Order: sequence, then structure tokens, then C-alpha cells
Amino acid sequence: MILRLRLALLALVLVSFLLDARADEGLWLPLLLKQLNEADMQKKGLKLTADQIYSINQGSLKDAVVQFGGGCTGEIVSNEGLLLTNHHCGYSQIQQHSSLEHDYLTKGYWAMNREQELPNPGLTATFIIRMEDVTSQVLAGVPTTNIQEADREKMAQANIQRVGQAAVQGTHYEAFIRPFYNGNEYYLFVTEVFEDIRLVGAPPSSIGKFGGDTDNWAWPRHTGDFSVFRIYAGPDNKPAPYSKDNVPFKPRHHLPISLAGVQPGDFTLVFGFPGRTNEYLTSWGVEETYSVSNPAKIKVRDAKLKILAADMQASDKVRIQYAAKYASIANYWKKWMGENRGLKKLDAVSRKQQQEVAFQQWANSGDEARKAAYGTLLPQMQRSYTAARDYTLARDYVTEAALGIELIAYANSLLSLADLAEKKVPAAELATAAAKARTGTTNFFRNYSASTDQKVATALLPLYANGTPAALLPAYVKNLSKQHPGTNGWSAYVAQLYTKSRLTSNENAQAVVNEVAKGDARALLDDPAAQLAAAIVGNYRTAILPTYTAATDNIALLQRTYMAGLRQQQPERKFYPDANSTLRVAYGQVQPYTPADGTQYDFYTTLDGIIEKADPTNPEFEVPARLAELYQTKNYGPYAYKGSVPVAFIATNHTTGGNSGSPVINGRGELIGINFDRNWEGTMSDIMFDPDRVRNITLDVRYLLFVIDKFAGAKHLVNEMTLVNNPTDAKPEPDKKIKKVKVKRQPSTAKAG
Repeated sequence: MILRLRLALLALVLVSFLLDARADEGLWLPLLLKQLNEADMQKKGLKLTADQIYSINQGSLKDAVVQFGGGCTGEIVSNEGLLLTNHHCGYSQIQQHSSLEHDYLTKGYWAMNREQELPNPGLTATFIIRMEDVTSQVLAGVPTTNIQEADREKMAQANIQRVGQAAVQGTHYEAFIRPFYNGNEYYLFVTEVFEDIRLVGAPPSSIGKFGGDTDNWAWPRHTGDFSVFRIYAGPDNKPAPYSKDNVPFKPRHHLPISLAGVQPGDFTLVFGFPGRTNEYLTSWGVEETYSVSNPAKIKVRDAKLKILAADMQASDKVRIQYAAKYASIANYWKKWMGENRGLKKLDAVSRKQQQEVAFQQWANSGDEARKAAYGTLLPQMQRSYTAARDYTLARDYVTEAALGIELIAYANSLLSLADLAEKKVPAAELATAAAKARTGTTNFFRNYSASTDQKVATALLPLYANGTPAALLPAYVKNLSKQHPGTNGWSAYVAQLYTKSRLTSNENAQAVVNEVAKGDARALLDDPAAQLAAAIVGNYRTAILPTYTAATDNIALLQRTYMAGLRQQQPERKFYPDANSTLRVAYGQVQPYTPADGTQYDFYTTLDGIIEKADPTNPEFEVPARLAELYQTKNYGPYAYKGSVPVAFIATNHTTGGNSGSPVINGRGELIGINFDRNWEGTMSDIMFDPDRVRNITLDVRYLLFVIDKFAGAKHLVNEMTLVNNPTDAKPEPDKKIKKVKVKRQPSTAKAG
């Protein structure tokens, strides 16, 4: 009896914690704001209605928000399609336009007229036209019991294709359908996708990446993380392929920009496309992330980053080639370290276990139907994670270590072409595949250094061979380990590999593709790099993937059931679905925080902090001469606040990857900044949210405007925007002493052409 009362009390405490403690947690569907969030948002300071945020009948905030490319967010800030996003979101486009002669990464780029705005093939901007709950249509005819997860998914996908096609038939719109709550619900998204997106402006890396990896995922932050693009459309204002005849897009809504700034307690709304969260993982899922996946991936990326950093520092050519790659690898490397640190500090595994105790007690205390549905769920979950553990680790070492070697990844990309040649498919089919391979080869070698990749292979191949569970390592690699024992042995093997392979230069690789296109598959299959790739990937597909897929499919089924059970167990709780790259609203308030005992962080940073961090001997903290000059003369214009220029601020919004570039909007629906990061103490929020520690980091829009106007001299772009709430304290304080600073002089900011 006493034990039963303790369990009941524990369940009550946990439910209370889940309902009340996480005040600003949530990635909410705009469609459901009125019924779930409107009252709470208005209580926190929102002056708008839910319909002014999301509407399909009139222009609303959603019509100024786009998915930028495949993994970021952007916002429209003029009636001529001007788009803001992060510098790191536009980084690959800036890189593609850069060369040793025109190093826009280092110097920046500003189009002074429309003719100088640069096209970016393959880049898209996607608007959400409407969203709709289509659960009943997707699950029509799908059995709820006695069906394999793969079969259920196949039936659901058939319905998804049918429903999606019907939703946009006869229109120029596109559609996709995504699962929510682990497949308990499905929502349709009708989209308008623009494909003529042009680069308008980007600050130099000394502003756009100020602080580099040292400050990444950290607060206080002083990074001017923004870039400027423009959406172009056909004469009918509809999406059209790139053409000189296209015109700037006229949006249904664009965001006015507030110069009033923020104060603690101010309402903030983040509108964007968060990528992936796993808030409802069980303790076994959290433990696998913490103890298995993250440590392995951190180890591999740490080794790779050290090599790339050294070669990029030694060569400007390599620096430009690998700038975007390095940034991408480093970003989650540091995030995973912070995530593990946060999970440990929150004692996340134990807290999940406590939740599971309460869930099990609830399941066992119900009627026979509840016991049948949920009584054995958690033990099954534990068995599935245990069965998948080695296969998860093996998969991580394939994707991070083996395929983290560019030569192996490139060779693997050509294997399907050789397969077609061996099968002697019709000549037209082979020719089409070969043409695609030639284009891919050209693009690959544009940003490839064989000597750098050889160093990476020397470091990563031993990690792959030693880190993969022995039973899951390919026989080919085991033999290599025996033939080339120890670190020196691997080094000798790699040197031999890169000497003998024909896939280390564009000229030779194109020759291989041409030979395969003529039917000679052996031209590729006899290459040592292709043989290594085939052994690793072939083993992955036959020895790892089937068991891994079966285990994860079973976990997906159990997780869906667990999610349904949690919603039944806690009917008063407002559950938000995990992020899945669909449009979401997060809201919170500007707040400082205490990262550790005795440490208090303020809610904003200023230009003064940039000058204080300036270090001409460290590329991450170089300050452009023009920026130092503006600081010395206090030439801040209307962007000043208390004698300086605000650079960034923090708030309690729940964000994740994909929210990069998201507009941060005040209670009046005005843009106050661009979301670009989280604090390191809060990176575990993808798995467990803590309102005391989690902060999203926002570029203050006043610093963005200051850089465009005063630093770049691109006032025409500011004039195109709608500025509101001009502050009264815009002038410098007259008694403020000008501080002289010595910084390394850099070339002036590059203009177009």
C-alpha cells in the first residue's frame, strides 16, 4: 500500500513538472495557435491575434517567412522580395561566388544595383500557403494492429502521395505531408517554391563569423550573422526559373523592422522551420545518444577538424574550398559536446526513468485494454534499444568516419554507374547516368584537395576500423588492418591508395566516367578507392542496415504507441509535436540567465564587446578597419543605444537547427532580430528543455542595419525596408570618450564587380 502511494505521488509530481515548469518550451503548429496558445502568448505580451500570425484568407506573418534552401529560414523585409537570413545559411552561396581574385568570404559582397545581384542555381525559397490535418485520409485503410511497421509505412505513403497530388492539382503549388507525434497524426503543407534567389549582400567573415568556432554555441556573442538575398519571380509574380527578365517578387506580407530594441521581459516570437528534436525519447534513447552516438561522432569530427583547420590556415585556396565544409562539420561537433554536457547536468536519463516509472504505474493501474496496449511497452523498448546498440555504433562509424573521407564518398557515388554498365542497360539510360556523374565530378573537384583528404583518411580509417564492433567490420578492412598494422601501417596504406587511385583528380576521374559510359565497368571497379568504398558500403547494406532498420522500425512503432500513451496519461498537458522541418512558432521573453554558480549573463551585447575581443593575431577575432573607425568616431546613426550599437540579445524561445535565419518578432509583429544560435548550456534542448538554462541567441536588427548602412555604404537596401519605432536616444552620448583601438588593417569591404 505504501509503495503504491509513493508511486502515485511520484506520478503526480512528474505530471505537475511537465505541465507547469517548462514555461517557454514548445515548437507549435501555426494552424493550432488560436486553440492552444493565443491566450498564453497575449498574456506574455503579444498584441496580435493568432489569425494575424497564421491565416489563409489574408496576409499574415507566415507570408513573410520562407524555408531558405533545405535547412534554414529566411524572412521578407520589403515589398520587392528582399530576404534576410544568417551569414552561415548563405555561406555556401557566398563561397561558390568566391575565388582567389574575388574573395567575398573574406571581404564581403554588396550589390549596389539590381544588375549586380548574383544568381544561385539550386537555391530555393519556400512559402507555406496553407496547412491541414489529413490524419484520417493518410491512415484510411491502414490496420491499427497486426501489421509490420514497414508495411504500415508503405500503405501510409501510398495515401500520402494520393492526398498530396489532389491538394495541388491544377495549381502551380507543391505539397508535402509529414507525420507528427511519431505518426499518430499527419499534416498537409501546400507550398509555393521560388527558384530564382539572388545574393544581394554579405558582410566580411570578420563580421559574419566574428568569434568563429570559439564563440559558436556560446554567449556572450558578437557575431553579425546575416546575409541578404532577393527573391525573383516571373512577370505574373509566380515562381520561374532564373531569367534576366524576372522581376523582384511582390510578397503578400513583409515584416516591418523595429528600431526600438528590447528589454528584459519583452515578448519574442520565433517563426521558422526547426529541423529535428526528440523531446519524447525514452531513457534508453537518451542514454544511447549520450553514451554511444555522440561520443563516437565527436571523436571522429574532432580528428577531421584539426586536419582541415591546419590545411586551411596554410593555403587560401584550401581555405575557400573547405570553408563551408568546415563550418558544417564544426557546428554539430561543438553542439554534441554541449548537448552531452547539458544532459549530464540535467541528469536526463534518471529523469526519463522517473517518468517511465510513472507511466508504467499508470499503465498497470488501468483497465484491461490499457494494460494490453501499454503494460509491456517499456520492456519491449528496452530490448529493442539493446538489440540496436552495436548496429547504431557501426552505422555512426560508417557515416562519420568512412564516408567522412571524401575519396571514399565520391567513389561510392560512382558505383551505381558501374552497376548500370555491368547490367548492360540501354545506351540512353547509361548515357544519362554518365552525364549526371560528369556534372557531379566537376562540382566535387571544385572544392576538393586530394592532399588534405589524404591526411583525413590517414586519421579516420583507423578510427573506423577500431571503433566499429569487430563482428560488423568488413572482411576487406580487417585484412587491411592485418596487412598494415598500427598507425604507421594505415599511413602507408593510405599513401598507396591515393597514389594508385585515378579518382583523386578531375581529369583522371572524368576519364574513368567516360570509360564506364562506354560499357567498361572495370575501369571503376578495379580502382582501389572504389574497391574500398564497395567493401564498406556493401557490408553496411548487408550486415548492418537490415538489423539496424528492423530494430529502429520496431522502436518507431513502440515510440508511436508510447506517444499516444503519454497523451492519454496527461490529458491536461498541451503536447507540441517534435520538430520535423515544418513551419513552427516558438515564443518566450527576453531574459538574462545564470550559467553557473556566481556567474550572471546580461541579456544583450554591444559593439564595445567586439572591440574588447579584438585580436589581430587571431583570425577569429580580427576587426575590420572600417568597423573600428566607426567605433572610434561613434558614427552610429539611428542604430545606437546608450552610446553603442546593440549586437545580439537572448530570450527563452525554444529553437533548434533549421531555426537559423528565423525572424525574431516582437509583440506588435515587427522584426527585432534574426535567430542564429543557442547558448552552449542549452544545446540539450533538442532532447530535454530547461527554461532556466535554454536561451536562443538573436542578432539585433539594429546591428544588421548599422553594418549595411554605415559599414557597407548600402543605404539603398535600408531605404527599401519599412523602419518603425525610431528611438529618441539615437545620438551618441556627448560626454562619451572615444577609445582608440589598434586593429589589423584589412582590405576595404568589396563592392560588386
